Amino acid sequence: MRVSLTAPEGSSYEFTDNFVKDFTDFVNDSIPEKRVCLTVTAPGFIGSGAVNTGFARIALSQSSERKRSQQEIADYINKNAKNFTQGKIFVIQEQTISAGGGRAGLPVQFVLQAPNFDKLKEKLPLFLEEANKSSILEMVDYNLKFNRPEVNITIDREKARNLGISAIDIAQTLQLALSGQRYNYFTMNGKQYQVIGQFYRTDRDEIGDISSIYLRNNQNQLIKLSEIVTLTEASAPPQLYHYNRYQSATISAGLAPGKTIGDGIQEMKKIAKKVLDESFSTALTGPSRDFDESSSNIMFAFGLALLLIYLILSAQFESFIDPFIIMLTVPLALAGAMISLWYFNQTLNIFSEIGIIMLIGLVTKNGILIVEFANQLREKGMSKAEAIQHAAEARLRPILMTSIATALGAMPIAMAIGAGAKSRMGMGIVIVGGIMFSLVLTLFVIPAIYSYLSSNKKQYPSHTNS
Repeated sequence: MRVSLTAPEGSSYEFTDNFVKDFTDFVNDSIPEKRVCLTVTAPGFIGSGAVNTGFARIALSQSSERKRSQQEIADYINKNAKNFTQGKIFVIQEQTISAGGGRAGLPVQFVLQAPNFDKLKEKLPLFLEEANKSSILEMVDYNLKFNRPEVNITIDREKARNLGISAIDIAQTLQLALSGQRYNYFTMNGKQYQVIGQFYRTDRDEIGDISSIYLRNNQNQLIKLSEIVTLTEASAPPQLYHYNRYQSATISAGLAPGKTIGDGIQEMKKIAKKVLDESFSTALTGPSRDFDESSSNIMFAFGLALLLIYLILSAQFESFIDPFIIMLTVPLALAGAMISLWYFNQTLNIFSEIGIIMLIGLVTKNGILIVEFANQLREKGMSKAEAIQHAAEARLRPILMTSIATALGAMPIAMAIGAGAKSRMGMGIVIVGGIMFSLVLTLFVIPAIYSYLSSNKKQYPSHTNS
């Protein structure tokens, strides 16, 4: 798992490094399941590499060697994160499968787009207030933070012009005093050294020191800077963000236990509708965008699977009614899958969606066994009621054997046995729950529907002795 650490804006490297070291000590002392804890202060390989950021990667021991799961350890770190007063700590559990080329971060990432940053500065606090009240979202954070201290220098141009000072004179003087610019090189004892111009530290620590700077006008007179400029303290974002060419801010959040990314996205949209005006637009990024795109693709795949199976069964049975009766096992399996996910506190993710598509083929075979045998009995002259009753009785054993065997085969996945199996747990739960739920109801629902709909089918000829 990855851990993101962020100290207050303007923090020194030493402050952030001590923050990271304190977190490392916490991990070493309180997480015995830890195998390796790698930390980096001001990492340049992710994000902006700002000196107030830190990165940690925690490698855990094998699941068979520890009592707590990765999720429980992540929850433990998040619970204790509030004890660190130096900054914020976020635990990020990376997706096993990512459709976005490795995009990572908190699961819910919602982008606010506005015509200017003043609008974002106005609405961001209101949006965050509503998000923090939500029972669905946790660890709400945002990237556009107006917390970087700055000093705005306003030049009285008319007065400066009367005193014989130009704006470029003021800019060059400030650059010389504060920036540490390299002006030249000099060589001494065969070694080359840089010539850097800057005031002593004691003369540039306070904002008032800027007002005490003198500069020469065009008449070679010394003029105090405070006579021609006004200093104003303000705050601004360390970085300005754009998304799809719009000025933007990204709201990131974790999820409460038992909540899905879909729930988080809907909650964000609900808050946006309540807080934002018509000048704003919204978008998704990171894992949220991956989820939205994969959900659209999974619905297409699900519909295509239903259509293909229906067409194949229609060709085999030479009927449009029999495949429809058989396909009624799919809603039963879906109901069982959703109930199982809810009961075991699992989410609808890429693995569980794959399991749902697999269910279409796994559960329709129950209906095929019953309907096909009932049709064969009717061809022999048996009545509709007798045929479906005998078919259900005769096919009970094969249906039980195949369904239980399939469920047992998926049981190791549902029980999350083995390293890295926790992420695939949803697939196993969907398969086992869907098969067992549909197994029980199929034996009652399919015969009933067959008895009702088969009346519209042609009667099979009775075989009588001549």
